[in-house]
Amino acid sequence: MLKTNKDKLVIISVIGQIASPTRRQNYRLDHLGQATVFPGTGGITYNVKVGDPVFGWVGDHIEPGVSVKNKDESENRALNLYTCIGNKAYVISGEAKGSIGIVTGKHGGIEHVLIWFPRRVIEKLAIGDNIQIRACGQGLQITSFPEVKFFNLDPDLLLKINPQLKNGYLEFPVAHIIPPVLMGSGLGSETAASGDYDITTQDYKTIIDNKLQNLRFGDLVYLPDTDNTYGRCYKQGAASVGIVVHSDCVIAGHGPGVTTIATSASGKIKPKISKNANIAYYLQLE
Repeated sequence: MLKTNKDKLVIISVIGQIASPTRRQNYRLDHLGQATVFPGTGGITYNVKVGDPVFGWVGDHIEPGVSVKNKDESENRALNLYTCIGNKAYVISGEAKGSIGIVTGKHGGIEHVLIWFPRRVIEKLAIGDNIQIRACGQGLQITSFPEVKFFNLDPDLLLKINPQLKNGYLEFPVAHIIPPVLMGSGLGSETAASGDYDITTQDYKTIIDNKLQNLRFGDLVYLPDTDNTYGRCYKQGAASVGIVVHSDCVIAGHGPGVTTIATSASGKIKPKISKNANIAYYLQLE
C-alpha cells in the first residue's frame, strides 16, 4: 500500500449553499453561430449523475448532482481551494438535514463544487440548503515519491484508486488518454488546485479517432505532455491525471471539464487503461 502523509493533513470545515442556476444572456451562441436556449450550470440536476455519459445532453456545461457555492467571494475561494474530490459533504439545513454526500468535482469559472447525493436525498434538497464539507487533501503526498504532485484528491480516494509505483513511475488506472492538443478553456490558470479545464470537442472526428465518445462523468483521464504544477500548460514530457467533472459544451474552446488530481513536470506518471477507472466505481456511487 502507498505510504502517504494522510496523518498530517488538516481536516477543515468549509460551507456553501446549493446554488441557483443563473443566466447572463437569454441565448448562448454555439461554435457554429447558432443561438441556443437550454440548461447550463447550477442547481440540482435530477437526471444526470456521476457515471453517466458526458455527451448527448441537451445542455451546456451540465454539472451532475448538486452544485454548491458560497455567496461571499473570499469564502467561496476557500470552499473551492480546500475541498477535494472524495470529501464528505453534510446537509445541515432544510428537509434533508443530516444526509451525507460525496464531492465529485470542481468547476472553474462559475466556481462551483459538485456533490453526489443518493437519489432519496436529491428529492428532498432545495436551492439554498447549506452544505458543509469536511475538506481534506490539499498537500497530499506519497512520501517516497515527491516527483508527483497531488491536488484536489481526498487521501482515502487515492488509496481506493491505488496507483502503483513501478520502475520509477506512478502507474495510474485511467479510462482514456486525452491528447494535449484537445485541452482548451482553463489553460493558463494560475493554479490547478481549483476548478477545471476543458477537452475541446468542436472537431468531433478527433474525438472519435481518440475513442473519447464514451467519456463519462467521473472518468479518470491521462493528459500527456501537460504540466499542472503551477497552473495548466503544455509541456513536452510532463504528465497529468484528472477527473471528468462536467458535460460537453456548445461554446468554442470548451467541452467536458477535467479537474486535476495529479501532475508530474518530469513525466513520472504512466497510464494503465481500465474500464473501472471512474470515481463512481471507487466510491460505490449509485
